[in-house]
Order: sequence, then C-alpha cells, then structure tokens
Amino acid sequence: MITGVALDLGSTSIKAACLDRQGNLQRLFTKPAPVIEPVEGRYESSALEYAEIAEQVLATCIASIAVRLPLGISCQRSSFLIWNQATGVPLTPLISWQDDRGKRRCRQLHASDGKIRELTGLRLTPYYFAPKLSVLLRQHPSWREKLLTGEWLVGTLDTYLIWRWTGQRHFVTDASMAARTLLMDIHTLQWSDALCALFELPSAILPRIAPSTGLNLQLTRYPRLTLQASIGDQSSALFATLANPLNEALINLGTGGFVIRPLLMDETPPDGYLQTLLYQHDKQSAQFACEGTINSIASALADYPVTACRFEQLAQNSTFCLAEPSGLGAPYFRTDWGIHFSQPVKQLSPEQIAALLLEGIIFRVVRILEQLNRQKPLVRAYLSGGLSDLAVLRQGIAQCSPIPVGHLSQKEASLRGAAMLACGLKATASPDAHPIEITQPNTALVEKYRHWQVWLDGLLAGHTTI
Repeated sequence: MITGVALDLGSTSIKAACLDRQGNLQRLFTKPAPVIEPVEGRYESSALEYAEIAEQVLATCIASIAVRLPLGISCQRSSFLIWNQATGVPLTPLISWQDDRGKRRCRQLHASDGKIRELTGLRLTPYYFAPKLSVLLRQHPSWREKLLTGEWLVGTLDTYLIWRWTGQRHFVTDASMAARTLLMDIHTLQWSDALCALFELPSAILPRIAPSTGLNLQLTRYPRLTLQASIGDQSSALFATLANPLNEALINLGTGGFVIRPLLMDETPPDGYLQTLLYQHDKQSAQFACEGTINSIASALADYPVTACRFEQLAQNSTFCLAEPSGLGAPYFRTDWGIHFSQPVKQLSPEQIAALLLEGIIFRVVRILEQLNRQKPLVRAYLSGGLSDLAVLRQGIAQCSPIPVGHLSQKEASLRGAAMLACGLKATASPDAHPIEITQPNTALVEKYRHWQVWLDGLLAGHTTI
C-alpha cells in the first residue's frame, strides 16, 4: 500500500516515487533535467523547462493514485531564479549552485567572512544564493524596485515550484534551504538583517521561512497531494540513511561530493568545516551537521575513461592530483587550484590521468573522514550517489578509510528521505547497505595517500615539496 510520494529536484535528473508501508520506494519515474550551460563561470538552465519536466514526472508517478497522499520534496540547494508575480513566467534562467558570478562580491566582503560564518555556519563562497543575487541587482538596479514592490519574486527552486503549485498562494522556503543562502541566522532560524545589509539585499523580498516538515500545503495543481515536507537534498539523503546518526557519516558522490555527520546541539565542527542545518521538524528545534565538501567532481571525470579504470591501476606512479575544477571545498575553500597535478601529465594516457583524478577524490574523502573521526569517533560511513557505482572509488575509499565503509546500492536516498519526512516516519537503518569487500588489497594506494597528504599540506602552506 502506498503511503506517500516524493519528488527529487536534482541538478542532472528529476525523479518521483511512491513510498510503501515497508519504507521501500515504488513506481520510480525519472527524466533528465534541462542541460546546464556553463559559460565563463556561469551555470544556467531553463527554469520554465525545469518546472515543466518536474510536473510531468510527478503527474506520471501519481497517475493511477486515487487517494490523497502526503508529498515530500528534496531540492538541490542554492539554485535560484527571478520570476514575474502576475504571470509566473521566469525572468532569469535557473542559476545553478555551481555558478560563480558572485566571486567578486565575495572578495569585496572578505573582511566579513568571520561574521558570516558565525551567523550562518558557512564560509563566504560564490556557490550560495546571496553573492549571486547581490551581483545581479548591482548589474540591474531597476530589478530591486520590481522585487520590493512584489511585481517580481525571487527564490530558490523549491520556492518557485511551491508558489507555482499552490496557485501562487504560498511564497515560502524551508529552514534547510534558507540556511544555504548566507542570509539566514541559524541560531534564530530567521532572515538576518545584518547579513541582508552586508549583501545589500532587502529582507522584504525574501520568502517566509517554514519548518521542513508539517507544512500542510494544499497543491491546487495536484489536488490529491498535500505538501508536508520540503528539504535540501543532502539533508534528505542523510535522514534516510543514518539510523545512529551521532556516530555514523554519509559520503555522497554525485555532481559534487560531500562527507557529513550530525552534530549534537552543543557541538561545533572542526575548523573550516561547514555547520549545516539539516532540517527543522515542525515546531521543534533544528538538527545540525558537520560537512566537508568536494567540488564539481563529476565534471572533472567527464572527459576521461573512468569506468574502465581498475583498482589495481591506482598508485602506479608518483604524481599527485587535486580533482576539483572549481577549487578545493570545505575545509579549505581555496580557489588557487582547479584540477591540479604535482607534475606535468602530458605524457600520460587518458586512462592514467583518469586514475590520478580518482585518487584525488578518494584521498579527499578519506582525509575528511579522518578529521571527523578524530573529533569524535565514528563507527562506520555509508557511500552513496551516482559516482559510487564506480568500483574503483568504492574500493579505494574502503582501502584507505580509518573506519568501515558500506555501500548503499539504492541511489535514491534523497527521494526516500523526503517521503519518510512527509509521512512522519522516523529515521531507520538503510535496508541496502553492503560492506565493501577488497579482494586484492592495494597497499601502494595507502602509502601514496600518506605522501599525498604531505604534498597537500605543502600546497596549503605555500610550498610544494614533500
């Protein structure tokens, strides 16, 4: 029997599924998201086409359902648009979280990085909503007045779709999405006047912040659905995966990568790590987590034959690699390097370069795990996301990790989490976590990881010797 419905609004695909009484996903439907066009640091796609595809996927999923069901939405964080309030027509493309047009604004606000981190738990980077919107309004001064008068509206992707699907009655976002804008004070769960002033963004143009669950919003476009939960995709995946969240971690490798573990109320993350607001249950306090990030790894691998790479091909030479095209993510936040090798690789084959890129991802994941484990011991980590299908990544992380690592063969953790939250279910152990077995250990990879750490520390300190 179907108990709920979920919709996952991803960067590369849009998915919908139903949840049965046993907590399993049924009737999974998926379509590719509109292609994101990267041009000189701008990452944009068609907002209207995205909405229409999401509506097709959701309508197909519930086509044969005759009863009213709760809906949960998980959404890519930080992607946003501006639209016409009267017509609902987008006035900008959907500007991706990957877009870096806010880079100059971040440099201008560098002295305020400490204040921003204190209020948001995040570092000042162009990935977030506030720097990009600040740049747009500086470039187009007339837009500010249109937003202030309500002629135009601005919001993250979830806000636009909720507004559209509730007959333009609800202009709202949830706490987990608001927390990734650089405009919300995570201590009060409200828009911060101080942060809005820094970015020259009036709080009056922003949507209402609601809890992540208990929304109870009727969808005029889908009369058989009641929106009960809306949440950021990484938060949703974590909720669906960890049964014992205080001593477990989730590794997700997809378009980008992250390693995340929940925090107790009085805990603070290690230096440089993000303090992520996972979700806020209806009328309850928020749940936080510590997060390390690995930027844009899917694009780093896109042009190389990574699927043909075997575990034994790793650590076959002494070249080290950083595999993040847009610069190192948390805890480093360094844009000095994109994809970076310790020595020239012109003489190497595409297969050899693929192996180096995979090593770079493995080593970054393991280093984050080590640092989180050092702060507070972990008992296990779970590996998920589309790139976890690569056996070489699974085995490399398991080989070098300081703790046991399991693989989640079910890739729809964000969908499952959104459906569980919508139905009011508690987090349970993921039913499809399998230990990663290494039949032929690659001890050379462990040794190379030790040297890679020394090399990375040298880069961070301003020299490159090992």
